Formats: sequence, structure tokens, C-alpha cells
Amino acid sequence: MSEKKQKVMVGMSGGIDSSVTAYMLQQQGYEVEGVYLKLHNRTDGYHENNLFYIEGVAKYLGIKYHILDLANKFNEEVYDYFVNSYLEGTTPNPCVKCNRNIKFGAMLDFAKEHGASFLATGHYAATDGEFFYEAEDKSKDQSYFLSQIRKEALPYMMFPLSNYKKEDIIKLGASLDVAYKKITEKNESQEICFVETVYTDVIKKHANIDVEGDVLDEDGNVVGKHKGYAHYTIGKRKGFTVKGAHDPHFVIKLNPKDNTITVGKKPALEINEVLGENINMYIDKKEFSCGVKLRYRSTTTPCKVRIENDKAFIMLEAPAFGVASGQLAVFYDDGKVIGSAFIQSAN
Repeated sequence: MSEKKQKVMVGMSGGIDSSVTAYMLQQQGYEVEGVYLKLHNRTDGYHENNLFYIEGVAKYLGIKYHILDLANKFNEEVYDYFVNSYLEGTTPNPCVKCNRNIKFGAMLDFAKEHGASFLATGHYAATDGEFFYEAEDKSKDQSYFLSQIRKEALPYMMFPLSNYKKEDIIKLGASLDVAYKKITEKNESQEICFVETVYTDVIKKHANIDVEGDVLDEDGNVVGKHKGYAHYTIGKRKGFTVKGAHDPHFVIKLNPKDNTITVGKKPALEINEVLGENINMYIDKKEFSCGVKLRYRSTTTPCKVRIENDKAFIMLEAPAFGVASGQLAVFYDDGKVIGSAFIQSAN
């Protein structure tokens, strides 16, 4: 009697990465099923378009796929957090929240309930069941966004694309059935799936953010006007006026209570210390040296970290610029993710 295949549930979005992931795992001998997450109620054909591609792939592979409606949980865990963060003057990271609570929280639970040994996605990252690692293709690496996932989830996760470059996946997709060729022509997924155009359009559904306010200098003097504090993030240098300014000015502080923004020249953005909260660690050490990324596209900065009273005290060995509260500080040890914390403050 032949040995029963291990079942893998693949999170499928309708894009080439998750579709090729399903194909690869089937080629490797796994029993594959797909699951599509319905996370929001967009009315622009978003779900219908994605499901069209998923249905073609599932038919080609001869696999079953599920539709998992998590819209209510997504609204509570991700969407409301996104809106409230901007209104509170911080910069949210909805993909990090979604990965922790939705994709590798509720979707993982769904996979286990349906007898799957693993949950696979088309993320560009790697895991050995204990840690995350940067992907081979550094330009596509998504380990930053995975670093808040609970340690207990890692043994169940698979990332078949970890050793591939994006161009390899495109070639592989194009060489397969016509269903895949259609996928290669499909546009890349949006960075934030529920934002159809710009993030401020989402915020405007919940609050009037187009309220003109004062621009302040570092001493608190009024030096210009802006179009509403929620239009700005730390480091932004356009969209406001500064009287008599000849050098570029950057947003260094948002003040929701009085609808003002504080601006300064580039040196005012310099940060040497960061305080982190909502810590998620894959190691037990309370003091360590490592590299830290303070934004997704930032370079890794050497630092020393001390964890005390559920806070991460991060001392940078070289200054960083434009660090925003609400973003994520991810700790790396030579390409290995050892933990992360949300940025509470920086100075």
C-alpha cells in the first residue's frame, strides 16, 4: 500500500507567486489544496478577478480550493487599526498585522482543521521551523513582514519560493499551461490590498482629514500651512508651505490634537535611540547585538538591544533618518530574523 501524501494548504491570491507555489508543491509529491481569503468588501471586481485566476489554476492542477471569508476579523484586526493609526498620528503596517492574525493565524487554523500538515504561501522568505530567513532574491524579500508571526506557527509554514528570483518564477509560470500564462500578464498585487488608490481615500471614509492647519518649526513657531495632519508621515517633504525657506524641510512630528505638523531640516530627522513595544522574539536573550531594519526598504543598521518590562530599548550604532512611530523594528542576525517590535518612539 502506497504511503499517504502529506497535505499542504496553499494560500492562493490569484497571482503568479502563489500559483507557482501550488504547482511546485504538487510536483514535489504533496497533496495540495488551495484557500482564498476574502478579507474586505471591495466592489471593483477585485475578488471576482482573483477567483477567475484561481479557478483556472485549480482546474489545471486538479485540486480543490476553498474560499475563507474573514472580512469581519480583518476589519477588526487590520482595517480599523490602519484607520485609527493615521488618525492618531502614527504610521501603520497593516501587512504585518494581517500576517500575524489573519494569514498565519486564522488561515493556519483553517488549514489544520482541514487536515493539512503545512500552510504554504508565495512569500519570498525562508523558514526552518524555528526562524525566518531572508529570501535569495533580496529585492523581493518579505521576511520583514513576517517577523511578528507567533513562534508556534513556524513549524507549520512553507515558502517554496525562498531560493528563487522573481524572474525565475515568471519564466516558470509562462512555461506552464495557458492558465499560468494569463497569470504572468496579470498585474502585481497591490502593496495594501484594501487601498484602491491612495491611503488617504480610505481615511476620508471615516473622518474629515482635509482641515488646514499650521506648520510649526522646532521651536513651536508657526511658519506655514498644511492640508491636514493625516496627509503626512515622518520624513515627508512636500505638500506644505514654509515661509522664506530655501533648504528642504521634512515632517518630524505629527500633532493630531491641534492639527499641526512640525518640520525641520534633514538633521532633525536623525535618530539614535528607538523604543519598541509589542515584542515578538524567536530567541530568549534579553540583551544582544544585531542588525535592525526600521522600515521595509531600509538598510540594516548595527545596534544593541535590551529587553525589559516588555519593551525593546534599541541603541543604534549609526544614526537612522525618518523613523516613524507605528512602523516595525526587525532584528536580524546575518540574514536570520530573531525578533521584532513595533516602534513606540524614537529620538
